[in-house]
Amino acid sequence: MFAYLVRRLAYAIPILIGVNLLTFYLFFVVNSPDDMARLHLGVKRVTPEAIDKWKAERGYDKPLLYNAAASATSRLTDTIFFEKSLRLFAFDFGRSDDDRDIGHDIRQRMIPSLAIAIPVLLVGLLIEITFALLMAFFRGSYVDVSGVVLCVILMSVSAMFYIIGGQFLLGKLLRLMPISGYDTGLDAIKFLVLPVIIGVASGIGTGARLYRSFFLEEAGKDFVRTARAKGLNEARVLFRHVLRNALVPIVTGVVAILPLLFMGSLLLESFFAIPGLGSYTIDAINRQDFAIVRAMVFLGSVLYIIGLILVDVAYTVVDPRVRLS
Repeated sequence: MFAYLVRRLAYAIPILIGVNLLTFYLFFVVNSPDDMARLHLGVKRVTPEAIDKWKAERGYDKPLLYNAAASATSRLTDTIFFEKSLRLFAFDFGRSDDDRDIGHDIRQRMIPSLAIAIPVLLVGLLIEITFALLMAFFRGSYVDVSGVVLCVILMSVSAMFYIIGGQFLLGKLLRLMPISGYDTGLDAIKFLVLPVIIGVASGIGTGARLYRSFFLEEAGKDFVRTARAKGLNEARVLFRHVLRNALVPIVTGVVAILPLLFMGSLLLESFFAIPGLGSYTIDAINRQDFAIVRAMVFLGSVLYIIGLILVDVAYTVVDPRVRLS
């Protein structure tokens, strides 16, 4: 197991380097620092002096890869590539274009993102598995057909409808909870209830239909037919055999998205004014703060790779037949 993890981590390094190089190329070659300055200052009537001042204030006035005017190792370190890209591998995200510490912002905003993402994941998973088991238990009946139709309808509705409809019905019409905003401590709960409800409701259709297919696939296998032939009732077969084996793809799928929970929900956080990483990324894009966008792209890549490694490890936990070597 240890050798496998080391090997996977070694594979991850070239991937992160590739992502880093591609991000650097897109942000500093395709979109040069002069272009960034013009976007911030305004495309029309921007003087060269204003562009040079903007770049100097943000460290974009240095050479991209090689500083011939510097001495010794500074020729490589006193460059945009080293200061803006290579430092990301040490999780030194630098400062945003408005001179804020990006690392500090990420640590502060990670908590609101997790406060939404974790309840949505756990509550949604419980409801989706329960609903899928109900459809699988009554497969072929009106309960199953009605459930599938309901899942398709839920899947067909845009996430924007859930957000706007939930805000109007529960927030404005019934006045059960605040429409948007955030607070610290336990006072934050009242602002998180509505986003969590909407996040769970918007994922029920997709999750329940997917898990139903897992359960029905397991129900058609030989060991399930053998269990039924031995006289076990349908409920015991479903929970003891079908559910247990279907947990392999379910658990591995859930483990894959665990690291990405830190990235937050772009739509929920933006529409409910939750100061998480999702709204942080959207605000950075709207402000054209390229330093924050680069940091979030790199952080998302790291978390995604961690998720893939955790998936392989999860296989050995939920399925003893799998051994990593």
